[in-house]
Amino acid sequence: MLLVRPSKLSDLPQIERMARSDGPVLHSLPPDRERLQQRVNDSVHSLRADVDCPGEESYLFVLEDTVSGQLHGTAGIMAVAGYSEPFYAFRNEVLVHASRELKVNHRVHALVTSHELTGRTRLTGFYYDEAALGRGMALPQLLSRARMMFIAQHRERFNNEIFSVLPGVTDDNGRSPFWDAVGFKFFRRDFAEMELASGGRSRTFIAEMMQVDPLYVPLIAEEAQRVMGEPHSGARINYRCHLAEGLEPDHFVDLFDAGPVLTAQLDVCRSVRYSRLHTARRGEVSGDTVPHLVSNTLTADFRCLLVDLPPLMGDEVILPPEVADALEIVDGDAVRCVPLNSEGAR
Repeated sequence: MLLVRPSKLSDLPQIERMARSDGPVLHSLPPDRERLQQRVNDSVHSLRADVDCPGEESYLFVLEDTVSGQLHGTAGIMAVAGYSEPFYAFRNEVLVHASRELKVNHRVHALVTSHELTGRTRLTGFYYDEAALGRGMALPQLLSRARMMFIAQHRERFNNEIFSVLPGVTDDNGRSPFWDAVGFKFFRRDFAEMELASGGRSRTFIAEMMQVDPLYVPLIAEEAQRVMGEPHSGARINYRCHLAEGLEPDHFVDLFDAGPVLTAQLDVCRSVRYSRLHTARRGEVSGDTVPHLVSNTLTADFRCLLVDLPPLMGDEVILPPEVADALEIVDGDAVRCVPLNSEGAR
């Protein structure tokens, strides 16, 4: 059985293995044992803390095979992006240049350095072991949307606006066309080096060295223009998971590689909007079923998994005993449920 739970220090060797796997560099999941250990420690402490409003808490969840103990993915949340320093991204703008004398009115696409995302809740650190689990979308959605079930249950820990920055296009050598065309001219450092050094787009050196004037897109190399807003090939699954949840792109792109930035109001997100609390009871499931995300209502012992259930009409939900055991619940406990394909659910 595969379930999503909070990470713990004993997971560190497997998390490091995933962070070092082939694929895009994730500044939110760096291939560095010390920084990964700090991420796990921060998550453990955040889960233990009593929180009335969001602050510097961060959470890291893992996708675990409960039989083998093998981990096959990670997904995280930062309660507040840019808690101690502004969080920077490029905002897409259209600037109008007009001359009545010349009878010219021209609209130009520009990128403007922005810290509007500062203070929003950020989804981070998504890794999915596609080689081990295949290309289907159910398990990646479990991993990505389980954290949304956690948010739905613990709204006081998060803000009402969320976003996610996905890795942009790079080649097999880790070269970013957008970085080469824009960022390199300011920092004079390779993309991979800056990706890890930035730590999370909240470093003051970004403001100190990046230009503050609008960056006119037509003046950027065509190769760089073509990749703006495009996810890395290794991030397409996560991109589709975000779209399925209700997040949307277009307003912002990443400051370094122009990867897509997806945003949403929390109440629009399907795992929040359509999930409901039900009273759990062990029993045999019968009738026509569809996949549901089901989670307990705990914090440090949060658990979420996929289970086939009939449409939920009342306050009670029947769960197979092995599912109840995996969720660490007893009869009468509350669980949060939502159909995996939840648009239009009631």
